[in-house]
Amino acid sequence: MKKGIHPQYKDTKFICACGNEFTAQSTLDEVHIEICSKCHPFYSGKQGNKKMTGNVEKFNKKYGIKQEK
Repeated sequence: MKKGIHPQYKDTKFICACGNEFTAQSTLDEVHIEICSKCHPFYSGKQGNKKMTGNVEKFNKKYGIKQEK
Protein backbone atom coordinates (compact mmCIF):
# COMPACT_ATOMS: atom_id res chain seq x y z
CA MET A 1 0.00 0.00 0.00
CA LYS A 2 1.17 3.49 -0.74
CA LYS A 3 1.90 5.74 2.21
CA GLY A 4 0.15 9.06 2.70
CA ILE A 5 -2.89 8.44 0.48
CA HIS A 6 -5.20 6.71 2.95
CA PRO A 7 -7.39 8.66 5.39
CA GLN A 8 -6.76 8.19 9.10
CA TYR A 9 -9.03 5.63 10.76
CA LYS A 10 -10.16 6.84 14.20
CA ASP A 11 -12.87 6.55 16.85
CA THR A 12 -16.01 8.37 15.72
CA LYS A 13 -18.94 9.63 17.77
CA PHE A 14 -22.31 8.69 16.25
CA ILE A 15 -25.28 10.78 17.39
CA CYS A 16 -28.83 9.62 16.68
CA ALA A 17 -31.88 11.87 16.35
CA CYS A 18 -33.34 10.18 19.46
CA GLY A 19 -30.34 11.36 21.50
CA ASN A 20 -28.49 8.06 21.70
CA GLU A 21 -24.72 8.36 21.32
CA PHE A 22 -22.21 5.59 20.63
CA THR A 23 -18.73 5.26 19.25
CA ALA A 24 -17.40 3.25 16.36
CA GLN A 25 -14.49 3.64 14.00
CA SER A 26 -14.61 5.70 10.84
CA THR A 27 -12.62 8.32 8.96
CA LEU A 28 -14.95 11.12 10.18
CA ASP A 29 -14.92 12.86 13.57
CA GLU A 30 -18.69 12.95 14.19
CA VAL A 31 -21.67 11.47 12.35
CA HIS A 32 -25.35 12.40 12.82
CA ILE A 33 -27.78 9.59 12.01
CA GLU A 34 -31.58 9.45 11.83
CA ILE A 35 -32.26 6.06 13.39
CA CYS A 36 -30.27 3.64 15.55
CA SER A 37 -30.81 0.27 17.20
CA LYS A 38 -32.23 1.98 20.30
CA CYS A 39 -35.08 3.72 18.48
CA HIS A 40 -35.63 1.39 15.47
CA PRO A 41 -39.00 -0.39 15.86
CA PHE A 42 -37.61 -3.81 14.91
CA TYR A 43 -34.76 -3.80 17.41
CA SER A 44 -36.57 -1.98 20.24
CA GLY A 45 -39.50 -4.44 20.23
CA LYS A 46 -42.10 -1.75 19.55
CA GLN A 47 -42.89 -3.03 16.10
CA GLY A 48 -46.62 -3.13 15.52
CA ASN A 49 -47.59 -6.65 14.60
CA LYS A 50 -50.91 -7.03 12.86
CA LYS A 51 -53.34 -9.25 14.63
CA MET A 52 -53.65 -12.48 12.73
CA THR A 53 -56.63 -13.81 14.64
CA GLY A 54 -59.72 -14.34 12.58
CA ASN A 55 -57.98 -14.76 9.24
CA VAL A 56 -59.25 -18.31 8.82
CA GLU A 57 -62.80 -17.21 9.57
CA LYS A 58 -62.47 -14.29 7.15
CA PHE A 59 -61.20 -16.65 4.42
CA ASN A 60 -64.04 -19.12 5.02
CA LYS A 61 -66.62 -16.33 4.97
CA LYS A 62 -65.18 -14.89 1.74
CA TYR A 63 -65.29 -18.21 -0.12
CA GLY A 64 -68.47 -19.57 1.47
CA ILE A 65 -66.85 -22.48 3.24
CA LYS A 66 -68.83 -23.83 6.18
CA GLN A 67 -66.99 -25.30 9.12
CA GLU A 68 -68.22 -28.21 11.17
CA LYS A 69 -68.22 -27.67 14.90
